[in-house]
Amino acid sequence: MNHLKVVIIGAGIGGLTAGIAMRQIGYEVEIYDRVKQLRPVGAGISLWSNGVKVVNRLGLGDRIAKIGGVMNRMEYLSQQGEVLNDISLRPLIDAVGQRPYPVARRDLQQMLLDAFPGQVKLNCKCIGLEENGQSVTALFEDGYRASGDLLIAADGIRSVLRQHVLQAEVEPRYGGYVNWNGLVPINSDLAADDTWAIYVGDHKRVSLMPVGEGRFYFFFDVPLPAAEAANAPDDMRAELAGYFAGWAQPVQTLIQRLDPATTNRLLIHDLGPIERMVRGRVALLGDSAHATCPDLGQGGCQAMEDALVLTNYLMTTNLGVEDALRRYEAERLERVSEIVIKARKRADQIHGKDPELTQQWYQQLREESPEAVTGAIAKTILGGPLH
Repeated sequence: MNHLKVVIIGAGIGGLTAGIAMRQIGYEVEIYDRVKQLRPVGAGISLWSNGVKVVNRLGLGDRIAKIGGVMNRMEYLSQQGEVLNDISLRPLIDAVGQRPYPVARRDLQQMLLDAFPGQVKLNCKCIGLEENGQSVTALFEDGYRASGDLLIAADGIRSVLRQHVLQAEVEPRYGGYVNWNGLVPINSDLAADDTWAIYVGDHKRVSLMPVGEGRFYFFFDVPLPAAEAANAPDDMRAELAGYFAGWAQPVQTLIQRLDPATTNRLLIHDLGPIERMVRGRVALLGDSAHATCPDLGQGGCQAMEDALVLTNYLMTTNLGVEDALRRYEAERLERVSEIVIKARKRADQIHGKDPELTQQWYQQLREESPEAVTGAIAKTILGGPLH
């Protein structure tokens, strides 16, 4: 189909990727977001090869390579600093045909904003929509209306438009742990500059991952009951020092080196699986349909895959918008549902929902071959639309 007008609600990774892809095939695209200023939630993202391939398809391969970190190895360590498993990522890169690019979220979002040939309209709070069979109209709090041939709800895990598609309310689920994340300069007293270092123990986790401009994206995970997690102490550094007392020196150094003012403290939630992703001329995309626990690093990648698949069906079918959206749903629903469930199980395994299973995982880390680890990652990557 040609000459469509697309209204996108949400200027995150998924909404911007969809906007770029659809402008490239000649569609008129308007993107709206409720915020006054775009500030990504979270400091970094592990953009695995399936997400990078979507970026490459959009002609942005050189740009992502420039802002992404060079990650050649993964290293699992005990809380005392003993190496449990040292994993070269070369077999993974060879298997899937593309290296991953861990990236600062702000850098990724700016790259996508710069690549979108139009203006993203901010401070536009969408409160609902109307459909008449021939078009769909987004309704905004200030009375403004935006109409198009289809509407993409890329408005995140707290989507206001999801209820229209599902005809029911679905609340995000607390994943059972708190995640602190931010950026620090790369230094060898933390980890090697091309290595993703992951410390595990006591159902907790600390991670250092290289991103662009000589920085590590770091995070700490601690399982906490929801009520306790919601009460954040005033002194973040002291809070982390308490949770990670006695851990290896690089962990202690990281706690002292991080900037509390720019470190995020997030209660992790996920969403789904849900039964459908489209209704009429409205399609859910990204976290509005399938927010995942970040334990597979696939949240942003799946939003990008959504954007590519939806664009492909709109471009290659002539049976109408609603038919294209149904085909998008049929292709994506099984894939994203599996990712949500797999990430949830992984989060539970890492964070001690069943302590015995977590102890078994620690032992598995010691015994598992590096090729088994990269093979599992490759299987997830190759399940997407760009093999």
